[in-house]
Amino acid sequence: MTATPAPPRIEHDADDAPRTPPEPERLWRSLVGELLRDARTDRGETLVETARRAGVSPQYLSEMERGRKEASSEMLAAVSGALDLTLLDLTLGVAGRLAIGSAEPVRAPAPLRAATMRRSSTQPARGRAAVYALAA
Repeated sequence: MTATPAPPRIEHDADDAPRTPPEPERLWRSLVGELLRDARTDRGETLVETARRAGVSPQYLSEMERGRKEASSEMLAAVSGALDLTLLDLTLGVAGRLAIGSAEPVRAPAPLRAATMRRSSTQPARGRAAVYALAA
């Protein structure tokens, strides 16, 4: 009987060491919810007040804020509008939170808010208590 040869040994460099997987990205709905809650609380409003103006139930708004609902663009527009935010404000705010990899509220300092809020002459100006955009 002949001996079976041993399988060849493969030498591994330190670079080939197992890597820990990166943390998963935050879900869009979670970041949108955090941003909506930040905007609402900055205005000193209750869920009921904001929900009434947006035309949604307080329960639904609560689920949006907690990242439990994958809200439609119509719902996002309604709630954003009730908070004097545009969908662009919302999108930039979420992008900023994703870019810095943080769940912390991203609020521009006061001087940057005014610069960020400038609109072209074709767009109507809308007042906002805070801008939820990129903090860079």
